[in-house]
Amino acid sequence: MSHEPNRADLHKDPKRVSGMFDEVAAAYDRTNDILSLGQDRLWRIAVRNAIDPRSGERILDLAAGTGASSVSLARSGAEVVAGDFSPGMIAEGRRRHGDIPNLSFVEADATALPFDDDEFDVVTISFGLRNVVDVDKALQEMRRVAKPGGRLLICEFSHPRSRAFGALYAFYNNRILPVVAKFVSSNAEAYDYLNESIRDWPAQRALMARIRNAGWTDVAYRDLTFGIVALHRAVKPARAAGSERDR
Repeated sequence: MSHEPNRADLHKDPKRVSGMFDEVAAAYDRTNDILSLGQDRLWRIAVRNAIDPRSGERILDLAAGTGASSVSLARSGAEVVAGDFSPGMIAEGRRRHGDIPNLSFVEADATALPFDDDEFDVVTISFGLRNVVDVDKALQEMRRVAKPGGRLLICEFSHPRSRAFGALYAFYNNRILPVVAKFVSSNAEAYDYLNESIRDWPAQRALMARIRNAGWTDVAYRDLTFGIVALHRAVKPARAAGSERDR
């Protein structure tokens, strides 16, 4: 009996999304490197530079996958928690990087994080927010677990502002990427969902508004690779003396 690959859709049922990532965990990083034409490495460097991790900080790296970005953060001396809601990704991350000091892997749902209030100096999520079933709840949860004055970094696919470049990008995603994915991915249909989720995702300023509505301040973004990806940043408001605990 043949096994039908798990394929998420825009309803983003958590079990289906998690199962889809379980299936691609072993080859996930190699596939992304090929399909992004190596740009994913530059995006990870941009995230690390924006975080500028320091020894002694606590950093929550959500949608961490196999921990490719988490490793770089941990090598700064920061204490890094790599969280992902795919057990397959967590298992692969522990297999590859379980011996790295200051790095731990935790199964974590972004809409119900298993952490106390005010735990982290930085909360970051790369290429995972658009897979969450309730984005606004996830943004609120990230604010809850960040310390007052703590920072948020979101790296996510976005929308090129140049019409000409946007057309070229759409051609690659719609015509080239699916063909290549059939040869390099263990679940090519997962990358059909990738295209759907990117098309459905809000543009840069719309995401800024959602971050702000979740209670974050100092919200800003900058484009990477001509707007294929955008790096959003924000700050959790510092609590005034005598004020009630943030919820």
